[in-house]
Amino acid sequence: MSLNYSSSKPSIHRLTATFLPLMILVGAFTQGHAQEFSTGKPIGTVNEAGMRGPMSDNVKVFGSFQFCESTTFDPARNLILAMNSGDRSDPAQNDGYVSLLNPDGSVHTTKWIGTSRNGLVLNNPLGSAIRDGVLYTVDVDHVRSFDLKSGTPIKSVHVPGATFLNGVAVAKDGTVYASNTRNPELIYKVNTDGTSSVFAEGGPLTIPNGVAMDMDENIVVVNVGSDAVITYNPKGDIVRVEQSSESGSDGIVVLKDGTKYVSSVKFGSVSRIRPGHEAEVIATGIPSAASMCYDSIQHQLVIPMNSNNAVAFIKL
Repeated sequence: MSLNYSSSKPSIHRLTATFLPLMILVGAFTQGHAQEFSTGKPIGTVNEAGMRGPMSDNVKVFGSFQFCESTTFDPARNLILAMNSGDRSDPAQNDGYVSLLNPDGSVHTTKWIGTSRNGLVLNNPLGSAIRDGVLYTVDVDHVRSFDLKSGTPIKSVHVPGATFLNGVAVAKDGTVYASNTRNPELIYKVNTDGTSSVFAEGGPLTIPNGVAMDMDENIVVVNVGSDAVITYNPKGDIVRVEQSSESGSDGIVVLKDGTKYVSSVKFGSVSRIRPGHEAEVIATGIPSAASMCYDSIQHQLVIPMNSNNAVAFIKL
């Protein structure tokens, strides 16, 4: 038996007459009621009664990462923010996100920034920093900022000439210092008005990566290509060069007393440099130890492990 659909197929004119008014109505409603930016919720489920509830305290989850390059600590909420780079094979995928972790490493919110892409562009966030209620991260050739309380995007600044922004630090006045790890290997200075310039270049910089501020508002930089720990004053002059225990440096943390901690992404160690002392190794065997942060409440280092999709914790 054969079936003939020709007699029952509606014409294009009939379809248009039927659905066009509905399409116009939906379009008008969408334009008049734009979706507001939203952030994700802590891990939880909807129960059989239809009520959403958080995960119970006796359950611990570790993960949520897709190539986490950096962490930063929010003491106001006692939470760790983890940058996730998404699909690194496509820099324009716009699938980067930010996770929130509890101080024990368990997941608080899998996708805090990134659950909605409305108004959000975040491709491959790497280094991150917090200053005065603002989260800063570098994303290929942009410096992006977010309200730390709501997660709402604030500003996105393009840095001309940048090829691979990696580490980032922020001064008290909002000036951003960002390393460009690939050619050209240098440090950019990004002003609050969105203008940028080269802050430092040439030796002893060699594949610069981690950037941090010390208590004197100096800029401290570490290199993947050497063991140098370089301190610049805000004018760009080198005021000090120290050495970590191993080269291949990625992360740099500077405490209030001047003690520096440096992670080696190449060799998996963490060095401690006390003022006036040579570096000493305090931890080893951490694969791809990247741009770590200092948790000032639990007094610990939190070290992302890049493609291992995990974080390591070191009590100090």
